[in-house]
Amino acid sequence: MRRWLEDLEARQGLDHLTARSRRLVIGSYVVLLALMLYRGVAIQSDGSNVGPLVAFVLPLVLFLPSILAQRARGHAWLAFVSLLYFAQGVMVASLPGEMLRGGLEALVSLSLFTGCMGYARFRSRQLKARQ
Repeated sequence: MRRWLEDLEARQGLDHLTARSRRLVIGSYVVLLALMLYRGVAIQSDGSNVGPLVAFVLPLVLFLPSILAQRARGHAWLAFVSLLYFAQGVMVASLPGEMLRGGLEALVSLSLFTGCMGYARFRSRQLKARQ
């Protein structure tokens, strides 16, 4: 795997790979945030308890400064948090009638994980190469 990544970096360049992984991170982050907002609002249909909405959305919102500042370490931590959403998506997909929503959540969180790990690797290598 390491050799494959190093060959990929040599062929396409760190700048290109960093930009591609950043686009993947932003796209999947926005979609996952929208899914979590939808789920939180759906659970909170009576309007009395905002706990589920906060629990679904807050972990993602806490990483927004790291994404905007393009910090590799923040992206690495977001990758690990996205695995919690992946596990939740798989669990929800196993419920009757929720296969599509849970599967979509699992797929989007997996793409967020992949993008974040790629961005963390490529960005840190890019910064080291500039020094």
